[in-house]
Amino acid sequence: MRQIILLIFLSTLLLSKPIDKKFILGGVEVLRGTNVTINIELPKLYNTPTQLPIRVLRGKKDGPVVFISAAIHGNELNGIEIIRRFRKLPILKNLKGTIILVPIVNIYGVMNLSRYLPDRRDLNRHFPGSEKGSLASRIADIFFKEIVQKCDLGIDLHTASIHKSNLPQIRTNVDNKYTLRLAKAFEAPVILHSEIRDGSLRAVAQEKGVPILLYEAGEALRFDEQSIRIGVKGIVNVLIANGMLPNVLSNKSKKFPVIVRDSAWLRATDSGIIRTVKALGDTVRKGEIIAYINEPLDDNIYEIVAPYDGIIIGKSEMPLIQEGDAVFHIANFKKLAIANNKILYFCEDALEDCEFINYDNEEAIE
Repeated sequence: MRQIILLIFLSTLLLSKPIDKKFILGGVEVLRGTNVTINIELPKLYNTPTQLPIRVLRGKKDGPVVFISAAIHGNELNGIEIIRRFRKLPILKNLKGTIILVPIVNIYGVMNLSRYLPDRRDLNRHFPGSEKGSLASRIADIFFKEIVQKCDLGIDLHTASIHKSNLPQIRTNVDNKYTLRLAKAFEAPVILHSEIRDGSLRAVAQEKGVPILLYEAGEALRFDEQSIRIGVKGIVNVLIANGMLPNVLSNKSKKFPVIVRDSAWLRATDSGIIRTVKALGDTVRKGEIIAYINEPLDDNIYEIVAPYDGIIIGKSEMPLIQEGDAVFHIANFKKLAIANNKILYFCEDALEDCEFINYDNEEAIE
């Protein structure tokens, strides 16, 4: 009888002990409570070996698996710095689950400071990719199979395209309760309902059951401190909301972003030198003049007016404009007083409202 009781007791102990689920990425097993750098082989470039460097952070307890990626477009650099700062945060010692950090997806584009790959293809139009396709398709295939499909959630970091800048914003499906909740938690000034594009990472990942938050902020080939800090804090907020980090912000007042469903780029009707009246984050009223276009040797002045009430969430940074060029990206939003207050609140606090991030004394997570 005593032997039976002892066997039952030992069995209970064994059953109560958590089973360490194996997590393997790139052929490397990542143990609980560790973080490792893994290099995944990519297609060679003129017979030069190329690798995709990633950092995997696995908490002591199992939980969701999240990837954070940047530089799918090789000239969009803000996300690289966001990930560098994020991985040094002491709060990550309390991580529950696994984070896969991919600071440079498009290695080839970053080397050439180009949005595109050497074959002139846009990597973010070739997912899920193919083992036997173009260079873009092969890279997309490796990234998607090795990383994306092993995750429960992704945060993809972008900037505007060349010579444009974006107000910090989250793009996602606002009709999805889960992604909308996390988008709100991120606390970027604007959440934009964004339709998916064929071949994009977000479109294909969504089809496979991996929701994606897309963070757009800043300008290509430039670091923007405000966008970077909002990005770092936003990632931490999302991981807290997802149950992966302790809620160190429980006593802080929450920010509620502006949520918009519709937006469009306003294009120049004439060519010349542009003088903008409105800046990123400004609200505009229908019919209001937001820029002037002058001809260099002529007195003609052309006006650009807002087509509807809204918020400027993107704009051209080029002083020279050709007819048909995209000038302002305006989100359609009628409650302008509310928008003004919310966006000022976000942007004025962006450089101070990060108490859990000690930028002057960053502590690496070894």
